[in-house]
Amino acid sequence: MEVGILEYKTAEEFLTDIRKEFEERDKEVTKVVKLRRLEQREKTIEEFVQEFKRVARRSRYEERPLVKEFKRGMNGVIRRKLMKVERPSLSIKQ
Repeated sequence: MEVGILEYKTAEEFLTDIRKEFEERDKEVTKVVKLRRLEQREKTIEEFVQEFKRVARRSRYEERPLVKEFKRGMNGVIRRKLMKVERPSLSIKQ
């Protein structure tokens, strides 16, 4: 963008664009916070997986960070058993 050249015809167009940008960021941050707070607790692993998938959508987490959050939130007994396997999982499906 050149200095002194406006991309917007009105201030309202500019403000709408700014609001949209920040609103999208807020949604991403909210998803990440929900993902980090998610815990299996009394849920079955199937229930936890479904809830995790729902919350993980649009969180921008992928691959290893997503697996890390998944393991962190799951039941400690199950997590410890997974940590003892010879070949650790690289995806939630595994």
